[in-house]
Amino acid sequence: MNTDKSIKLFEEAKKYIPGGVNSPVRAFKSVGGTPLFIKQGAGSKIFDVDGNEFIDYIGSWGPHMFGHNPQFIKDALLNAIQNGTSFGLPTELEVDMAKLITELIPSIEMVRMVNSGTEATMSAVRAARGFTGREKIIKFEGCYHGHGDFFLIKAGSGALTFGVPTSPGVTKGNAADTLIADFNHIDSVKKLVAANKNEIAAVIIEAVVGNMGTVSSSDSFIKELRQICDEEKIVLIFDEVMTGFRLAQGGAQEILKIKPDLSTFGKIIGGGLPVGAYGGRKEIMEMISPAGPVYQAGTLSGNPLAMSAGFAALNYIKNHPEVYSQLEEKSAYLEAGMKDNLKSIGKNFQINRVGSMLTLFFTEEKVDDYNSAVKSDTKLYAKYFHEMLKRGIYLAPAQYEAFFVSTAHTKDDLDKTIQANLESLKML
Repeated sequence: MNTDKSIKLFEEAKKYIPGGVNSPVRAFKSVGGTPLFIKQGAGSKIFDVDGNEFIDYIGSWGPHMFGHNPQFIKDALLNAIQNGTSFGLPTELEVDMAKLITELIPSIEMVRMVNSGTEATMSAVRAARGFTGREKIIKFEGCYHGHGDFFLIKAGSGALTFGVPTSPGVTKGNAADTLIADFNHIDSVKKLVAANKNEIAAVIIEAVVGNMGTVSSSDSFIKELRQICDEEKIVLIFDEVMTGFRLAQGGAQEILKIKPDLSTFGKIIGGGLPVGAYGGRKEIMEMISPAGPVYQAGTLSGNPLAMSAGFAALNYIKNHPEVYSQLEEKSAYLEAGMKDNLKSIGKNFQINRVGSMLTLFFTEEKVDDYNSAVKSDTKLYAKYFHEMLKRGIYLAPAQYEAFFVSTAHTKDDLDKTIQANLESLKML
């Protein structure tokens, strides 16, 4: 596989962009090698600047549920661009988009558009703090909610300690307001709530995690979490930036049958364009300026290009609910093929799947929380990644991410992937 142009571009990029990339995982640091620079996407395929073709399971980290560049989204963008790219003023399409989101997700009574998932999660936490008059939040080890200061916190030395910053530039004050619980372990939440009585504004969680690999909340855990939040008047925030509209029309909350107080969205609601949103109970959302005192703003929020692409994507989902059965069929087929491959080589590496998101963990222990996920052999994954890449399969360049299956993946794509998976596993 020739990668001369990508190598040259990466060396050039490092002179002008920190690390040569505009988001860290793109740099291939956890798997080694040089990142490939992508020129084009079409359907289930991407093509790099050297002309190499790959079956893509990143899908821009989740939004391309219908594959790259579907015609109905291109048409929506072409129509929108005739009228202008941005006004910084209200448009009718923003109203249509808000109505559609509230129609499709029962827990959303009001919604505010923003420009990214990070903006959405930061804003949702601020709304919860403004609504409750409290300052502390609980997040879970292994869940990622963007790069806001109070999210870049890791667990301290024990369940009752405050978190500590994971990045220079994050203050101890931010860390002190962030408490870290253990995903899928409700007792860790109970201890934090008891030790910080009437001080916790919100609990934020990826109810189905995509950022330590695909890991789902257990039924008992998520039900008890909802109950604790009700009893303690804590705002429960579901981070559905990755899972919203991908796992089901109603996202993770539909699958888990739990109604959060606030939810955050991104990815699919932009139809591939940069976008985010947060919404939920009307009494909380009416705290947001200009209806209330909690300030949040953005010049490009609700811009017509993102709204046009997003409205096209969500409207397609509304009118074609069969996309979820199609995604389930394709994803289950891929999972079954990979499990057969593991059996044939005598390995019991774990595959977690929820809908069209799945992760192959290089560990033989069940993965249901952060501590079990980090037992994965990341060096082995790095070798596997490059073996798959050689065979024309583009996976996330990091163990702790998900495969994203799209409706554009054909049976031939899936069969090629399963065959590449077998050959790659044998090479390890």
